[in-house]
Amino acid sequence: MNTVAIFVDVQNVYYTTRQKYARNFDYNKFWSLVTANREVVTACAYAIDKGDRKQREFQNILRAIGFEVKLRPYIARSDGSAKGDWDVGITIDALERTSGADIVVLVSGDGDFDLLVDNLRNVKGKLVEVYGVPELTATSLINTASKFIPIRQDLLLS
Repeated sequence: MNTVAIFVDVQNVYYTTRQKYARNFDYNKFWSLVTANREVVTACAYAIDKGDRKQREFQNILRAIGFEVKLRPYIARSDGSAKGDWDVGITIDALERTSGADIVVLVSGDGDFDLLVDNLRNVKGKLVEVYGVPELTATSLINTASKFIPIRQDLLLS
């Protein structure tokens, strides 16, 4: 049985599925798909915490599925912009927490992860599956992945 490490960029998948399909990602279907006949070594979902009830409920659903939920505070800047990405945290975890995994699954369309995926494949010898909305996933990330799996209707909530 293969072992798998799963890393989900919650903000990225939320905004890309909403933009392309006006629907939400189905984490239960995704979990069933990526864990079938695989032993989970680690599974982390990285999110921004605005502290509202609906978000806490969603985070609890992710925990119930099997994810470790990692939160960063939402930071609103005085100029109206906001900050709250997990790129560095996801990268560090993926480099440090995948030693026991044959396969690494990354859910994000962010092209900043192409260097991470390249390292996981070519330095650490991992098979890296990237899930993303095709039209909103960086070409460099798609090309660097061992396998790109498009997020389409079948991975969305009805």
